[in-house]
Amino acid sequence: MNLISKTNPVTRVAGLALMTTPLLISVDWLSAAVALVLTVALAPLCGVGPLTLAKRGWPILAVAPVAGVSMALFGRPQGHEYFSFLVAHVTDNSLELALAVTLRVCAVALPVVVLVAHIDPTDLGDGLAQIAHLPERFVIAAIAGARLITLFRDDWVSMSRARRARGIADRGRLRHLATLSFGLLVIGLRRGSKLAVAMEARGFGRAGRRTWARTSTVSLADAALLAVCVIVPALALGAAMSAGTFRFLGA
Repeated sequence: MNLISKTNPVTRVAGLALMTTPLLISVDWLSAAVALVLTVALAPLCGVGPLTLAKRGWPILAVAPVAGVSMALFGRPQGHEYFSFLVAHVTDNSLELALAVTLRVCAVALPVVVLVAHIDPTDLGDGLAQIAHLPERFVIAAIAGARLITLFRDDWVSMSRARRARGIADRGRLRHLATLSFGLLVIGLRRGSKLAVAMEARGFGRAGRRTWARTSTVSLADAALLAVCVIVPALALGAAMSAGTFRFLGA
């Protein structure tokens, strides 16, 4: 089930901003937990199941505890102190902030996985040019760049197999990673320059008003999506205020 499949990509981007920006107002664990629970609960309705959400969001789930640990060690000391070493102090307040930051990183980042999961770059470009009225040359260049990004994984696999076939793939992971990254950079620069020349030759860089093959529109589904994106942080912050855990910018 994907209830947002017919919504405009620009609406999803706008909804993402409406949903995540208010969550930065307060640094408390309750509002972050409520927003995170609502995001996970609504994700299947957006075509992103729990397994898909875990696969695509594992970098976020891996980074969030790191942010929490740093806050636990170096957050503002207040309350009972459990551990201290030089400038690191683990106290009641720092542990509460650590939990809040960990949950908030997930609550702010996981909606990106949910709302941007099935956006087609061409549809996004149509919406940015026709709905958001961004500069046309910028939009076309962004679409071309997004299309090239999808090729990077295939290039990485091809280079890895080529090096393995030549017997030079097992000389250390760091060296292997650095070599492939440099090779990918070279391929990207060459492909980008060729694409720029080809697009210029086809008239994509000309000035003046441009016509579009497909019309980008908005509907009631877009309004409903924006409403949900406003309701989620409103419920989260409302719960924090009701429970007395609301902390404006962590104060």
